[in-house]
Amino acid sequence: MNLTPERILADLIRLNTVNPPGNENKVAGYLKELFDSTGIFNEIIESEINRANFIARLGSGSKKLLFLSHSDVVPAGDGWDFDPFSGDIENGVVYGRGALDCKGLMAAQIYAVLRLAREGAPLNGTLIFAATADEEKGGTYGVKYLMENCPEKIRADFAVNEGGEEPLIINGQMIYFIQVGEKGTAWSKLRARGKSCHGSVPTLGENAVVKMVRALNALAGYKAKIKLIPEVSLLIKELMHIKGITEPLTEDNVDRLIDCIEEDKGFRETLRAMTRMTVSPNIIEGGSKTNVVPEDCSAEVDIRILPGQDKEYVLSELQRYLGDEIEIEVNNYAAPTFSTSQSNYYRLIENVTREVAGSDINCLPHISTGATDSRFLRNAGIPAYGIGHMARGFESEARNTIHGKNERIDVASLHLKAEFLVTLAKQYLS
Repeated sequence: MNLTPERILADLIRLNTVNPPGNENKVAGYLKELFDSTGIFNEIIESEINRANFIARLGSGSKKLLFLSHSDVVPAGDGWDFDPFSGDIENGVVYGRGALDCKGLMAAQIYAVLRLAREGAPLNGTLIFAATADEEKGGTYGVKYLMENCPEKIRADFAVNEGGEEPLIINGQMIYFIQVGEKGTAWSKLRARGKSCHGSVPTLGENAVVKMVRALNALAGYKAKIKLIPEVSLLIKELMHIKGITEPLTEDNVDRLIDCIEEDKGFRETLRAMTRMTVSPNIIEGGSKTNVVPEDCSAEVDIRILPGQDKEYVLSELQRYLGDEIEIEVNNYAAPTFSTSQSNYYRLIENVTREVAGSDINCLPHISTGATDSRFLRNAGIPAYGIGHMARGFESEARNTIHGKNERIDVASLHLKAEFLVTLAKQYLS
């Protein structure tokens, strides 16, 4: 069997694994059949019915490299220009939900393992491939479950996962990014309490919705303290060097320097979010009937934090803006996680990237503003690095389709990812 990365991706897209409910068993079953036919050791580990994690191993030995990806995808929604689960391949592009997040990487990983097995290259170590469940809803049935119940199944010297920003061209220089860390989460629930009464005489009550609106208006004016961690300082300084800007980086001028990255607004704002705690009120609920003054109103706030910022820091910052009328609960907390860029693993990824993408490219470390399954690995002492490698000439607008409409990836980028993974495995496990 000689499948291409694009054919594998098309098959994966056609397996609807929208989470919820996930149904990752569809992908696990497909992979089971594929890997069984090639004689590669594999197993399926179910955390719950239909929530399947697929793991395969190639080679043997003490050195271990993990290829990690997740098989669930976010809902497609309406308004697509094509069937989001078609997996159509046209004009060198694969179309469908998951093409970029994260079935494209998974297809490249699958292809890499199959190709290495087919070539029979001797591996002085073990290559582990894991297609896991539930990443889009927090990893409870996926990597988190595996690390809590059978960590030896995916324990490795280091891992390659999603999470890297797509390449960017600045002043004619193509820059590839390697994710070395992630901001933490401190999702919080706010609650305003009032006194109910008949809506026709509202002054007899206390309107909890009005209290919450006042609080959220105050929070909308939140000005976060700038925090330049070493990884982000290095990233911004290198980008400024490429732009030909010699002004020293400080907390006072960081926004002005970031604004100099005119090439891509999405990357520019992502870079800005790497320099501070971000606060985004995204859900508000209150009231039961039009003619009843509400006595209760709640809001849910997405908060992302940097090293040195913890739950107590978040509470103190919110308190400054919300006052005493609003109850605050940090109900989903995870500390930031990092893997050093000063390691042989990082340098190997960097060198292989140059080997397959061209010696004239630049590689820079960065942190993610969102979360991936890499946090579970890092918390268990496994270095994890995220890639978003794409081929030269890739459609930059496609990056905006992640979790959006009309998701797609070009075939050339799939092949570059696959070549990177094959070369990485050969060099580390040779």
